[in-house]
Amino acid sequence: MSRVGKMPVTVPAGVEVTIGADKIAVKGSGGTLSVAAHALVAIKNEAGKLSFSPVDESREANAMSGTLRQLVNNMVVGVTKGFEKKLNLVGVGYKATASGAKLNLAVGYSHPVNFEMPAGITVATPAPTEIIIKGADRQRVGQIAAEIRAVRPPEPYKGKGIRYSDEKITIKETKKK
Repeated sequence: MSRVGKMPVTVPAGVEVTIGADKIAVKGSGGTLSVAAHALVAIKNEAGKLSFSPVDESREANAMSGTLRQLVNNMVVGVTKGFEKKLNLVGVGYKATASGAKLNLAVGYSHPVNFEMPAGITVATPAPTEIIIKGADRQRVGQIAAEIRAVRPPEPYKGKGIRYSDEKITIKETKKK
């Protein structure tokens, strides 16, 4: 059985988990999230602990038990604490401004780049060269961060561009004659 799938998910106080035939919904202070249930995984709720077990001994059922367990765990953490990604802008004149659900980037193009944040995702710019994306859904927060980074990915010679705060850029040496 999957090592991840063996661990139970503890449901903290204030979080409500609804297990249906076709989906699992998690409701908390951070919002409501749901994921489609899989037929190869049996889910049990015992005194605030969710346990996931494969229905049969197949390799796919084993893999899906760990996958579904982690998806539900991410939803529980998302509605209680939430997830955040930090991006840094490196480059002369690069800046970001957030106003409401909009993000405006000035990253060396002849025009500003505007991003409209979807519902459930908030963006903040504590400094002109720092972007913080927050939300309850881990996948959506990561996807939005990746889309913003794709506007101007870090280049390998000077390191200019939009990068994750924990990303390390290996600078290449320039061509010598």
